[in-house]
Amino acid sequence: MEVIDVADRSSGSTVKPWIRWQDWVAVVLGAYLILATLWTSTNGAAMSAMIVLGALLVIASVWSLAIPGSMTSEYSHMLLGVLLFISPWVLGYTELMGASWTSWIVGVLAVIAGAAALPEANAAHRGVAGQH
Repeated sequence: MEVIDVADRSSGSTVKPWIRWQDWVAVVLGAYLILATLWTSTNGAAMSAMIVLGALLVIASVWSLAIPGSMTSEYSHMLLGVLLFISPWVLGYTELMGASWTSWIVGVLAVIAGAAALPEANAAHRGVAGQH
């Protein structure tokens, strides 16, 4: 008679929350973006974009850390990175070089971090989906 350990199978996935380095990078990027308004020359549009998009990036990153199988949170990182990258042109603060470069660099890094986490999130997602 074979004994099956139900507790091992009920975990859903072998991916543990709060350990994925890509999501920690995105948390740091979001926090840096918010704090950069303290030492970077900004106007109202630049400051608003940096604070709001930085806070949303932190929230999406914590969501990814807490639920490693969430594909939506990784796509959120990438979408926020794209929005951040285009925000100097859309919101008209390209003349503020510090704010623009901060937005461009953090935006690109957010897209890279989200894309780098996708394979692990996909594997965790399939592990969770396979348990239903």
